[in-house]
Amino acid sequence: MEAAVAKPMIKVAALCGSLRKASYHRGLISSAIQICNESIPGMKIEFINIEHLPFVNVDLEVNGTYPPVVEAFRQKILEADSVLFASPEYNYSITAPLKNAIDWASRPKNVWADKPAAVISTGGGAGGSRSQYHLRQVGVYIDLHFINKPEFSLNAFQKPMKFDADGNLIDLESKERLKEVLLSLKKFTHRLKDGK
Repeated sequence: MEAAVAKPMIKVAALCGSLRKASYHRGLISSAIQICNESIPGMKIEFINIEHLPFVNVDLEVNGTYPPVVEAFRQKILEADSVLFASPEYNYSITAPLKNAIDWASRPKNVWADKPAAVISTGGGAGGSRSQYHLRQVGVYIDLHFINKPEFSLNAFQKPMKFDADGNLIDLESKERLKEVLLSLKKFTHRLKDGK
């Protein structure tokens, strides 16, 4: 009988659409990193900061290259096996910083192409779900493959308290839901990679 072959470590690039230091979306990513480190072997999440990216401007592209900060960002996305987006909802859509990052990484050569992805959101009302649908639309064009289930949109203001004053996710039920998203992304990533 042959021994089972260990699957390679899945590298996940995590992007936060909010730049606020105590952002609930950063709290979701921090919680996802902690959950992965503690209870999801074979998967590692790295937070990729998009705060320092300049606005997309083709005048900044010189001889097929991009500004160093953009090149470094694009390389991180290229090296990732999958992507986790924490997407706030602004005016029924995704935020300007997140859209800017998406646009930079989609410039030739599109480094998003054929990657699995998941999106998580929080906020008032519908918990950011409309931004998720818009992000999924963008994903069609840039060739991202989002998991469909489970969905994660969290009303941050319903009791019990979901986040502390520093933006950390403290609600255990929400953490369990987040873990289910991560497990689904891991399974989907292996499925897409093994099919190639």
